[in-house]
Amino acid sequence: MDEAVVSVDDKSGAPTGSPSLVQRFNQLSNTRKIIAIIIAAAVVAVAAAIFLWSRDPGYKILYSNLSDKDGGSVIQSLQQMNIPYKLDAGGVVSVPADRVYDARLRLASQGLPKGGNAGFELLDNQKFGVSQFNEQINYQRAVEGELARSIESLSAVKMARVHLAIPKQTVFLRDQQKPTASIVLTLHPGRLLDGSQVAGVVHLVSSSVPDLPVKNVTVVDQDGNLLSAIPELTGNSVLNQRQLRYVQEIEMGLSKRIQSILEPIVGVDNVKAEVTAAVDFAEVEQSSESFKPNSSPNAAAIRSEHSAEASGNTPVPPAGVPGALSNQPPGTASAPLTLPNPPGANGTGTGSSTSQKDQTKNYEVDKTIQHIKQPVGTLKRVSVAVVVNYKRVSQKDGGIKSVPLTTPELNQITNLVREAMGFNKDRGDSLNVVNAAFADRVLEVEGKSFIEKLTEYLIAHTTDIIKVALIGLVLAYLMFGVVRPILRDVIRPKQEQRAAAAGEEGSVALTAEELAQSEVEAEAVAEAEASAHLAAFSELIQRAKEMAKEDPRMVATIVREWLNDDPDKKTSS
Repeated sequence: MDEAVVSVDDKSGAPTGSPSLVQRFNQLSNTRKIIAIIIAAAVVAVAAAIFLWSRDPGYKILYSNLSDKDGGSVIQSLQQMNIPYKLDAGGVVSVPADRVYDARLRLASQGLPKGGNAGFELLDNQKFGVSQFNEQINYQRAVEGELARSIESLSAVKMARVHLAIPKQTVFLRDQQKPTASIVLTLHPGRLLDGSQVAGVVHLVSSSVPDLPVKNVTVVDQDGNLLSAIPELTGNSVLNQRQLRYVQEIEMGLSKRIQSILEPIVGVDNVKAEVTAAVDFAEVEQSSESFKPNSSPNAAAIRSEHSAEASGNTPVPPAGVPGALSNQPPGTASAPLTLPNPPGANGTGTGSSTSQKDQTKNYEVDKTIQHIKQPVGTLKRVSVAVVVNYKRVSQKDGGIKSVPLTTPELNQITNLVREAMGFNKDRGDSLNVVNAAFADRVLEVEGKSFIEKLTEYLIAHTTDIIKVALIGLVLAYLMFGVVRPILRDVIRPKQEQRAAAAGEEGSVALTAEELAQSEVEAEAVAEAEASAHLAAFSELIQRAKEMAKEDPRMVATIVREWLNDDPDKKTSS
């Protein structure tokens, strides 16, 4: 039993595996130890720098183009909030990237930056009892500030000032005046505004102020140049850029259409077409009123009709001899025995019956009112010139000969071009198709050779190539001259070092194949020894189990002795 225990202790204490990293480092020479320490320190320094750089959030622009007054206020507020900052040229204030939005919100709560133009925030703190004149002035200032801010948002504009002249409203239409606006733009160095951008600024201001026409907006740059004097805004009859582009699009579209329909027939690069379009950009409005001859009453439409009819008896006019006798009062009345019939009672009186009829009819008159507005950009005339190359015919001897097109072929091409261009004889269009041999184009060298391209590239990028080459040489020297030998000595097993030392002293040097074979054999021997030790250990365990079954009391006594033994005595024994 004691032998078994001793053998197990020997097994546990036997050295296994290859030498540790510390042992390999101790086997190096002093020079290489120093180099390894330097490399390790450099690696640690680089790792620390990368770690610190990764933790640094970096700085991001908080505000740019700040005035001196706003910049001082913003910096003072950042100092009070304990936010680190950087101030660069041009009024650029930067803060850590993770605190940009927090700083902006906190500064906005303080009304910073105020900016050079005040907007509708002027109306936030209106005092009670302010006069109507002050309210109007504040509103006008707010509109001017908001328009200036909108214009300054353009990439080419550095600063903008807007002046509005809004006349006082009146109830008399004859005395009403339209408002006007003046804009002063300060552009960034090297930046310009084209006609469309100026038109956009003008329409922006015109749409923001009620009753402000486009012609009443004036735009001036920092040099005093009038930018708003462009055809799009002044309404001049001179062709503007938009109209010229429209004409070019028509001409290019027709030319492309003609070439696309002829190239499948005559081949690519065998047809050329040029188009000239005459476009009328005149704005014409026409109003006319015409009357047709009167039609018959049966076919005419009645506009209005009036009919009146009256009938009755005509009263007896007064009779008698005029004078004093007739005016004397009547005598004594006496009742007659019989009353005479009243005049006209039996139809025989002196009165007469009358009737009257009046009828009026008004007929509609045929009238036509026309208001015609001609479209702008009407195509008045198109002129097309087409040149077709001779066709190429293969000869019996294998050569190629240029032959002119036949008359039917030329007529066919002409008809195709007429349909493609939309030929209109009444409009005055003209078409001319010519069949001619194209001159042989003197082609440039099909392409520079690879050597020439490489030479030009090397000459153009000599400095960059030298820099890259030097960096590559330094890295290659560090990798193969310093790092690789150290790693090879550290990782190489002790047996290789002994073999190398023996070779340096004059012994027989092992080749790479022999060294690899020796490594394989050493690994096989190590595996065999490990298997043998494992088998012996398993056999000892089995014997211990059998002994415990046969004599448990003795085993318990041995275990008790192990527990009661002093470790120091056991170690000394």
